[in-house]
Amino acid sequence: MWAPMARKASVTRTTGETDITLSVDLDGSGAGSRTTGVGFFDHMLDLLARHGLLDLDVVTKGDTQTGSHHTVEDTGIVLGQAVAEALGDRSGITRYGHAMIPMDEALARCAIDLSGRPFAVVTTPQLVPGVTGGFEHELLEEFVRAFAFGARATIHVESLAGTNAHHIIEAGFKALARALRMAVAIDPREHGIPSTKGSL
Repeated sequence: MWAPMARKASVTRTTGETDITLSVDLDGSGAGSRTTGVGFFDHMLDLLARHGLLDLDVVTKGDTQTGSHHTVEDTGIVLGQAVAEALGDRSGITRYGHAMIPMDEALARCAIDLSGRPFAVVTTPQLVPGVTGGFEHELLEEFVRAFAFGARATIHVESLAGTNAHHIIEAGFKALARALRMAVAIDPREHGIPSTKGSL
């Protein structure tokens, strides 16, 4: 049976706001460590790795004294870039992924197309402004958008229910993880690039 080369990548990015070192293996088990200086965000990256079956190591040093925005957004960019690099020309992948995830009273769904066309729509009408564990609630959207553009993917995340901000955000990250896991998976019937254009 056809099998891809090792699907791994490492990316470093340094700006005046963040210094990030990240590595990813798309065919992992959730191993690795995530250290960003934002406790709740570390927890969300742990969930993304475990439920996405990604081996993920992240060290982000950011200007958290101004808030966690730069840390979260830039980590999303770098993670997206690493996923894009690990995918190579995207031959053999399933390409599309979707998931609907409950988290107690919260419910979220995500759909992904690893299309090569970056786009993100995040709809969270239940999520009120606030901060959880150093993570500003609006940063769920910022992370998804940054990741989508880094990975050159179309991603829709929608919160369908929820009253607890922690649960709403966690359901969103878990839905993203499971949809990504499906999209990057190797399709044993697909021996080329899954597009009529011949490229993604």
